[in-house]
Amino acid sequence: MPINLEIPKKFEQLVSQSHTVATEVFRPISRKYDTAEHSYPKELDMLAAVIDGMNESGALGGAGAGGVGGSNGASPAKPDGNRNGSNIASLLGLIELCWGDVGLLLTMPRQGLGQAAIAAVADEEQLQRFGGKWAAMAITEPEAGSDSAAIRTTARYDEENDEYVLNGEKIFVTSGDRADLIVVWATLDRDKGRGAIKSFVVERDNPGLKLDRLEHKLGIRASDTANFVLDDCRVPKENLLGSPEIETGRGFAGVMQTFDNTRPLVAGMAIGVARACLDRTRELLTDAGIEISYDIPAHSQTAAASEFIAMESDWEAARLLTMQAAWMADNRKPNSLQASMAKAKAGRTGTDIALRCVALAGSIGYGEGELLEKWARDVKILDIFEGTQQIQLLVVARLLLGKTSAELK
Repeated sequence: MPINLEIPKKFEQLVSQSHTVATEVFRPISRKYDTAEHSYPKELDMLAAVIDGMNESGALGGAGAGGVGGSNGASPAKPDGNRNGSNIASLLGLIELCWGDVGLLLTMPRQGLGQAAIAAVADEEQLQRFGGKWAAMAITEPEAGSDSAAIRTTARYDEENDEYVLNGEKIFVTSGDRADLIVVWATLDRDKGRGAIKSFVVERDNPGLKLDRLEHKLGIRASDTANFVLDDCRVPKENLLGSPEIETGRGFAGVMQTFDNTRPLVAGMAIGVARACLDRTRELLTDAGIEISYDIPAHSQTAAASEFIAMESDWEAARLLTMQAAWMADNRKPNSLQASMAKAKAGRTGTDIALRCVALAGSIGYGEGELLEKWARDVKILDIFEGTQQIQLLVVARLLLGKTSAELK
């Protein structure tokens, strides 16, 4: 099957409109909400309503985290062509919006990564019931960071009341305080290992879900990052995503499908921030009289121009890997390997480019008069959450070598 990684014509309007939002809405308030950490950007409420309407009309093609679909749920591609669906649409939209401000994107109502988690494993009834709500995702715990399989939060089934009772602690929940729903990972039986881990949708106003604190952070300050305690948190059994059965070797794989959806999105966020850094740095270099030419070998140009061209080529490699991962999901191809490769490459590349751009811009790039220093702070989280750089490389190695997590740690 051929693959074309250029922007599909049907999404050109989406890209244009997303870029307009980034330019006209995000950029003007970017520094304001970086400084006013934990203050909710009220300017986003009207924008979210507009985006909802455009998604419903099909104008945005289901763009945003809430629009992605799992590869198992995608419509089959034509035998003689490609399908460019909601995964590509979401990715393209997020790249443009993060060119504006990744922190503001992460705090937009109904655009949380929990939406992608629900889309990965929810049934039709759940998709309808949770549709239109803002969902955050709660995986990390004090005792379980990169190793998602080591989570200690428990889910006990209460037969008398026909519901689950969750107990534990979740940390670093992006948009956790502002979201309508929290997708919580918990284990049905700690002794049964990975197969007992399931995901549950918890209403934010559930009395058993208690906000412990909000984190003060290096970057993405416009987005709240919450820590929660689950104290006998009662959840209807209908809010369990996927099968309620403990299926050794399958249960954890079900919730892990979430990452096949979200990792390309996070990679896209890093690509968007890195592109913003490159664009602004090019402007600063041009103002300084430094010419960047694609007709002359890089080694024959100034050191600054040569480094800029090298960064652009690295950025393009990350972009293409990420587009491939999203395209595979749209065409019902298993993409776990490509999703982790894209996340690893884009996370590292985004951070590297941002810091190198700050260096190229010198004192201008380091000061608060430019957004370069902010982007350098923002982008680092994209190399960490949804699986750190090291974990992505470990996942890639396991998949390439055919090793299990027990065989390759």
